[in-house]
Amino acid sequence: MMEEALESAELIIKKWDPNSQSYTKIISLFRHSRKQAKEFIRCVRDLRRAMHFLVSQASKSDKLVLAQNLMQIGMSTLEKEFFQILSSNRDHLDPDSVSVQSTISSNSEFEVYMEYDEDDDDELKKAGESISQVEKASALVMSDLKVIAETMICCGYGKECIKSYQLIRKSIVDEGLHLLGIEKVKTSHFQKMDWHVLEHMIKNWVKAAKIGVTTLFRGEKLLCDHVFSASVTIGQSCFNQIAKEAGLNLFMLPELVANKEKKQHHHERIFKLMDLYAAISDLWPDIEMIFSFDSLASVKTLVLSTLKKLKDSIHTCLKEFETMIHKDSSKEISPEGGVHKLTRTTMSFLSLLSEYSRVHVLSEILTEHPLKTNTRLLESYFTAPILEDEHVNNHACSVHLAWLILVFLCKLDTKAESYNDVSLSYIFLVNNMQFVADTVRSSHLKNILGDDWLTKHEAKLKSYAEKYEKTAWANVLVSLPSKTSAKLSPEEATTCFKRFHAAFAGAYLKQSSCVIVDAKLRDELKVSIVKKLVPEYREFYEKYLAMLRQDRNIEMLRNIYILAKLERIITAARLCTSQAELKDGTTRAPIVWFLSCQRATELKPSLENPDHFETPAVIFNSRFTRLQTVHCVHNVIEFLSDDSPDMDVIGISGSLGRFKSHVSNIVFDVFIATCQDPAQNMESSQIDGSH
Repeated sequence: MMEEALESAELIIKKWDPNSQSYTKIISLFRHSRKQAKEFIRCVRDLRRAMHFLVSQASKSDKLVLAQNLMQIGMSTLEKEFFQILSSNRDHLDPDSVSVQSTISSNSEFEVYMEYDEDDDDELKKAGESISQVEKASALVMSDLKVIAETMICCGYGKECIKSYQLIRKSIVDEGLHLLGIEKVKTSHFQKMDWHVLEHMIKNWVKAAKIGVTTLFRGEKLLCDHVFSASVTIGQSCFNQIAKEAGLNLFMLPELVANKEKKQHHHERIFKLMDLYAAISDLWPDIEMIFSFDSLASVKTLVLSTLKKLKDSIHTCLKEFETMIHKDSSKEISPEGGVHKLTRTTMSFLSLLSEYSRVHVLSEILTEHPLKTNTRLLESYFTAPILEDEHVNNHACSVHLAWLILVFLCKLDTKAESYNDVSLSYIFLVNNMQFVADTVRSSHLKNILGDDWLTKHEAKLKSYAEKYEKTAWANVLVSLPSKTSAKLSPEEATTCFKRFHAAFAGAYLKQSSCVIVDAKLRDELKVSIVKKLVPEYREFYEKYLAMLRQDRNIEMLRNIYILAKLERIITAARLCTSQAELKDGTTRAPIVWFLSCQRATELKPSLENPDHFETPAVIFNSRFTRLQTVHCVHNVIEFLSDDSPDMDVIGISGSLGRFKSHVSNIVFDVFIATCQDPAQNMESSQIDGSH
């Protein structure tokens, strides 16, 4: 039996020996005939068993020498075949194809080879009927490599097998990283890089790392485990040589970024740091599985160290952001009380930050770095207290973001004090609080902070608006006598009338330049102010006007405001929508354009069509003279042009001159109409304001 094995081995092995006369000049045994390849493998295995027998029974036999020579020839042939299969089947051994074959059994491929003697088509069928032709080819290539490696290892020639494998597969992994854009960066060169360049590198790295870990390294690990399943030690050693340097190279960039940012602390760079942290955290289960060997511990150590440094850098950036708010000393504020630049940058930063809580990046970091401030202070900012429930991570995130907004709102209060006019400071707080509430409502911040937080701050916004009304128009309201006061004498009524119009003109002068950015809030304030002011003034006006008609100055004041009413009605549709562009990109519109109207409450803008008004009749006293009328019109125009430049008076008719002519002609026509009807000399004429 042993002699037959030697004779069969000599016949088959020498057939593929280049130095033998019986050499078959065929490039590849496995390509030429899988049946002959199987015979060759079987022959080598039988030869190994024969050698074991000779060693135990006849260690000095010439047959043992022959068997040893045949084994060396056979191993040389298999080593050559192994190299050729690896080098000529790169496409069939790419990471994607290997990953598909990850479920291939690690049982001995020799048994599979020896079990079937059918032709190639039958073997392809064996490889898997449910997979594609390319995947079948990949499965066969992997099986060929495995059976060769298994045979060489069991015959004591594992080193020769590993040498070829490492040489080819390492070059493939290195090339794969290069194609993904992963290059080795010198530390000295990295430190000089501009942040904009690093941003681009980080963006590319996040995409490349996912492919590199889940496809390139994972596929290589599966292939190595499959090919060298006969020896776990050899497989580990082989993968270590292939992947260790490449793995360290892959995670070099995040470590360099973490080290650099640990020293510099720019809060606006936090988002790229969190992108890196999120990418590595997501890949950690794969990293732990792929680099599980002790020989590859340095890769895992580097990754864990990088994650720790990124966490610290991110937390430092958050502290830097808070410090930036505290130290903001910019004196530049909007003269109209608009949204401050700090409000925009702060809320933009926090809304972007909140998005990272969706993937638990921010929550993980804040949980490890809890806020040292007592949360009882924050509970006053919530209708319901902040409770530490089962969602500990969400709790940490909510508390920290609520704290940052509280710090910012405190800074906002100090900036409001920069305004000399108290009412303007409340306009400033209204606009900025509205911006904060809108940002929270329209972003993921709402889910983090909750409805209670939003309700609390909307109530704060409402209180600011009420305080604005009180401080802006209090002097106007108190200038009118109370309903319970005794009837005024003509002199007292005259003084009160003048005092009211002086107070109104002063308030109008201040408030016409204010900004209410939010249209809905602006309309609500208009309605609220009208309801408080107009009824009081109308009652006084109607009660005391008759006794004041002989006072020429009072008559002129009354005429001016009646004409102002005409002008307001003519331009109402324009003024309520006319808006001037501000430096910060917002728009403004006068909020009190209608307040001098005698019957302002009759102006009812349609919510569906703001340009449509139910225009009230305009009352003219027929005792006007033409000179008085024209004089009053010019006074109104001068008042509007000088005191209210934001009302876009010029834009109504294209030029100030045409506007003057337009209004003067209307008033003159009114005057002529009243003069032609003496019967109405002591009555009022009604003119449709739409003229």
